[in-house]
Formats: sequence, C-alpha cells, structure tokens
Amino acid sequence: FPQRLATLAATAWEEARQSRQQLQAQRQEVVRLQEQLSRARQDGERWASALQRAQREALEREAMRGAEQARQQELIRDMKGRLLELLREKDALWQKTEGIDTPMPSPASHDAGLCARCRKDFRLLSRRYNCRLCQGKVCHACSVDTGKQGRCCLLCYQQRHPQAT
Repeated sequence: FPQRLATLAATAWEEARQSRQQLQAQRQEVVRLQEQLSRARQDGERWASALQRAQREALEREAMRGAEQARQQELIRDMKGRLLELLREKDALWQKTEGIDTPMPSPASHDAGLCARCRKDFRLLSRRYNCRLCQGKVCHACSVDTGKQGRCCLLCYQQRHPQAT
C-alpha cells in the first residue's frame, strides 16, 4: 500500500508540475495577448484620430469648393449680364449706323506735312496732291493723274481699276 501511495504522490506531483508549467505558459500567453490588445487599441486610437482629421479636412475642402463655386457662378451671372448689355449696345449702334454709307478707309494718316503713302516730307519742290477719293495727301510719285477728275492715290486707283495692277 505505501508503494501505491508513493506512486500516486509522484503522479500527483508530476501532474502539479505540469499544471504549473501550463499555468505559467498560459499566463505568458495572457501577457502577450494583453500587449497585443494594448497595441491594437493604440493603433485603433491613431486610426480613429487620423480618420477624424481626414473627415475634418474633407469638410473644409468641400466648404471651400462650395464657396469657390458660388463665386464662379456669380461671376458667370455677371459676365452674362454684361454680355447682354454689350449685345444691346451693339444692336443699338448698328441700328444707328445702318443707313450711313461708310467712306473708304484711308490708306495712311492725313498728316499734312507727310505723304500718306511713302511718308516723304512735302517741301518746296515736292508738291502735295489731295486724293479725290480718300482725301489723303500724297506726293507726285504716289499719285495717278486720272484726267479731268484730278489725281488720286495709287491705292484708291488700284481699288477702282483692278485691271491696272
């Protein structure tokens, strides 16, 4: 009987030792899992903070875009109004000028001291002629004698007589 008791005691001691080892392993596993849980909570808090910051920035950007869009729509409305004003003004001016014959454009400025074509200075020996069509002042070299009608500048003569060019 004592031997059986010794075997049971030895088995109990072995089971107790194994239970202590398992308990210690489980405690280590609990500590490791608690550390992981703590890290996961910290990561979750960081991600939540980053998400809140990103949402706040997105709302700010959306508000800025809305304000910019409102400004652009107001600008477009103003531009359309101005365009309508300009179109009305153009129509009014067109109606005023509809019956007016437009004179032929002058080939150059009407500066009394210079030829309208070659810009030569009129002096004692270089005579000044008035073009009978555009009223420009031209020198002898830049004008054409049209007979009884008088002289006209080369540009007007070429416009009236295209076959001469």
